[in-house]
Amino acid sequence: MRQHLWLAKELWNDLLAHSKFMLDCFDKVPSVDSLQIMAKGWGMFSQTQQEISHRIHISTMRFFKLRKKGIKVGFPRFKSFNRMKSLHYPQYGTGFILDKKLNVNPFGSIKIKQHREIVGAIKTLALKREASGKWFAIFAVEEPKTTPKINNGPEVGIDVGLKCFAKISDENSISNPRHFRRYEDKLAKAQRRLSKKKKGSKNRNRAKKEVATIHEKISNTRSDFLHKTSTLLVNKYSFIGIEGLSVQKMAMKEFGKSINDAGWATLGQFLNYKAANAGSLVVVVDPYNSTKTCHRCHHVQDMPLEERVYRCPECGLVMDRDLNSAKYIFELAKATSGQGGSNASGDGPKGPSLNDEAHTL
Repeated sequence: MRQHLWLAKELWNDLLAHSKFMLDCFDKVPSVDSLQIMAKGWGMFSQTQQEISHRIHISTMRFFKLRKKGIKVGFPRFKSFNRMKSLHYPQYGTGFILDKKLNVNPFGSIKIKQHREIVGAIKTLALKREASGKWFAIFAVEEPKTTPKINNGPEVGIDVGLKCFAKISDENSISNPRHFRRYEDKLAKAQRRLSKKKKGSKNRNRAKKEVATIHEKISNTRSDFLHKTSTLLVNKYSFIGIEGLSVQKMAMKEFGKSINDAGWATLGQFLNYKAANAGSLVVVVDPYNSTKTCHRCHHVQDMPLEERVYRCPECGLVMDRDLNSAKYIFELAKATSGQGGSNASGDGPKGPSLNDEAHTL
């Protein structure tokens, strides 16, 4: 499989070089048909070769589409072997079959550890190699239609943060596990060992794999926490209001390491796609002034980061700032849902996505 991954890298770079040549000399993008003809005879499964040509064409066209909209974006890049991570098989029964073992053309039978039973019709397969050297078989499945559950749970708003990962308007809270902080020292030691190894040596490759394994562990623990948390929330609550935060912009301002480690955006994605089957409704609201606004009288006042209690001079409300924010988010979400706002699929109007403050550590 490593050899085919190397061939996929070579094919990608060859097709990309041809696309750049056509743009520089003739000011046009090569067609999908011409790229597919060039992709023949590379020694891989035919549909895998064709899929690479499709990816080249789509990424090139996407570059011009985004540039036309005024979005700053880079042209598709050439890939090294370490940047080519997967082989794609777009048709079940032709390139691969899953029985007791995974049969893939041209590798034959491959032993796999199947984590759970696959329900539905298998459509595609991606063989993915992680930086740690592990290989994963990723199946895309068309699931049978099921009747959504009836959820009669309470309705809440959720304010995410760093000191407390999530404050819920019913006064419950979820603590921040700080995944990266748990492995930060171990990772730093591994990275120092890596920096001292000679480039191209076997010792450096082993040290590089050690660093990748730690990063994979951090990612897996974060993903596990977010999956369990999102499942708990959609099963417990029938209505959830959350903020539409622009996490990337917030991380660029301050507390970037902690914000990226928290995984707020991933939590929102998990809530959205899990809500429908759980009979829950997720509404995304504008986060502007959510911390500064009194949920009772809607008075707006400045709230420095070190101020942890909201004291409203208008109505006399005294409350934890995160709890007040969660209650205000819930009010906004109910108002938005009444106007046909976003549902479990994430559709509907969203306000400006950058919060007016960075959440405190």
